[in-house]
Amino acid sequence: MNDTKINEMREMIDRLNRASDAYYNGLPEQMTDYEWDALFDQVRALEEETGFRFPDSPTQNVSSDDTAGQKEPHEYAALSLAKTKKPEDLVKWAEGRPIWISWKLDGLTLVVTYDNGRLSRIVTRGDGHIGTNITHLRAGIQGIPERIDYSGHAVIRGEAVISYADFNAFVLESGEDYANPRNLASGSLTLKDVEEVKKRRIRWIPFTLVHIDEPLVSWGSRMDWLDQRGFTSVERERIDHPDLPSITAAIDAWTAKVTGNINPYPVDGLVIGYDDTDYASTGSVTGHHAARAGYAFKWQDEASESVLDHIEWSCAASTITPVAVFEPVEIEGTTVKRASLCNISECERLGIGGKGTVLSVIKANKIIPKVIHVTKTEGVFEIPAVCPVCGSETTVAVSPQSGTKTLRCQNPACAAKQLKKFTRFVSKGGMDIDGISEQTLDRFVNEGWIKEYADIYRLQEHLAEIAELDGFGEKSAENIGQSIEKAKQVPDQRVIFALCIPLVGPDVAKRLLAAYPFEELFAAAENAASPDIFADIDGIGPEKSAAFVTWAKDPENQRILQHLLEIVTVTRTAAEPAGAKCEGLTFVVTGDVHIYKNRNELKAYIESQGGKVTGSVTKKTSFLINNDVTSTSGKNRKAQELNIPILSEEAFEAQFGQGSAA
Repeated sequence: MNDTKINEMREMIDRLNRASDAYYNGLPEQMTDYEWDALFDQVRALEEETGFRFPDSPTQNVSSDDTAGQKEPHEYAALSLAKTKKPEDLVKWAEGRPIWISWKLDGLTLVVTYDNGRLSRIVTRGDGHIGTNITHLRAGIQGIPERIDYSGHAVIRGEAVISYADFNAFVLESGEDYANPRNLASGSLTLKDVEEVKKRRIRWIPFTLVHIDEPLVSWGSRMDWLDQRGFTSVERERIDHPDLPSITAAIDAWTAKVTGNINPYPVDGLVIGYDDTDYASTGSVTGHHAARAGYAFKWQDEASESVLDHIEWSCAASTITPVAVFEPVEIEGTTVKRASLCNISECERLGIGGKGTVLSVIKANKIIPKVIHVTKTEGVFEIPAVCPVCGSETTVAVSPQSGTKTLRCQNPACAAKQLKKFTRFVSKGGMDIDGISEQTLDRFVNEGWIKEYADIYRLQEHLAEIAELDGFGEKSAENIGQSIEKAKQVPDQRVIFALCIPLVGPDVAKRLLAAYPFEELFAAAENAASPDIFADIDGIGPEKSAAFVTWAKDPENQRILQHLLEIVTVTRTAAEPAGAKCEGLTFVVTGDVHIYKNRNELKAYIESQGGKVTGSVTKKTSFLINNDVTSTSGKNRKAQELNIPILSEEAFEAQFGQGSAA
């Protein structure tokens, strides 16, 4: 036996196991999927060459999460799949039998069990044999109903994932640092507070029906069974005659969905399985996978070498993220010249230096540019002492949970920390500036073009520079300019909403403007001797009045508003009702609606007809609108006690709708 190769294998296995522990437990990434797969293949080759295998080798074991909580054995072992990057292997494995292709979702596997139609438990995969019971988090995970239409015993396996859009939104809003959506999902399922888990917008997507009491052999039929009971199961495609042309064509089509950003969720490959589940269960179990349970197809990541030009520091919320800017390289048919380095810890792990450092770059899972290796370090990795957006002092923060180092801006008024406010400002409910997303605003803030609301209108001065930015071009810049010009005349209600005044939404804005014209409203607030000046306005009260007055009295807010009013024209919203069908009447609306788009639309109609809508049932209420007329809800009971009529939408429409004679 070659001791040198055995020692080499031992060192590789330790690295792989440390990386797996981090991967499955929400800790900072220790190596990329690309690096892990390459090292795994080296270990497997050494094992075949030497004939020796360590018991803890990842070729022999399923990686596990270490989620805290009650440990429970799985009723059916959740083993991992054999992997390949060659379509030829799939053809050989399929043996001409009908197969299915589906996404290999990149999240955390959860096994969900139902008994007599009720959810009985949710268990993490763990090591494939024993997992952690996290049933208490059900309400925080989308896609797991508490009840289903089935009276037997059902076991379903699926993946808890976070979409790229939800991941980006959470990181921007929270200022927390996570390497990727899977890392965030993993960390979230260790939390105890369901409300905190909800904020992560985790969705559970079933990828196989493990068991039901009835014989249902076809995997496709089993997935249809899930869909029929309200689950949103994994996307899939059947191949009846799996030869090399058909499998290659299918893989190419699925790959195009990834590279074209059609699939919203992170994936790290494809899963290929037999339609005949009885046949699939007959395979032998070798090491850490069952031979016929399925195959995981992993893309061949195309690595290119480039040379670092500089590190660009991008500020979002309170975190300042390093971005590698390097000589352009062609990867997967596109030109790549930038890649996020995530945080200081990742830069240190890779050995990032200064200008001239030689990098190896891939597009991870065909989408995200990623630096996977530093071939040669030149110069020194420098951490900026001041924020690139506002110039304030920075500090290196170390996470107490993971030890991850991130750079933070110390200025609470930094423009990058106002990103959510800028996003609301340009939204349809605000100034309605089409074509400017949160990500676009983030880019413009980091370019130094946006520090306050008025600067968004001044972007017209930067259209030539915008056209030169990656992902924009002349047409995009022209569209942004046109949208800004169109949004220079705005109704007063939307301006107030856009200013992000605490506790002041569209309804409060409308009620304030019904009592005061726009300019008089702010003048009254600025000069108010008491914060309760607007408290007597119906639907306002002392808390909302004080919030508006406090905002209006702040000199910085006054300056920001004045700069905005020098650019935009504020138009007055017509206050006169369009009709009188609800004149003098007070309504309360509760429950779901189906004739109107939503309750706000119904409310707007009532007010347009001279009526009033309040939130609670009192003696002054004329009608309660609730499509569930016979329910025993608190509002229904109160209405019955006070002899107030309860109307369905249909009854309301008949009496007060556009076609009524009221």
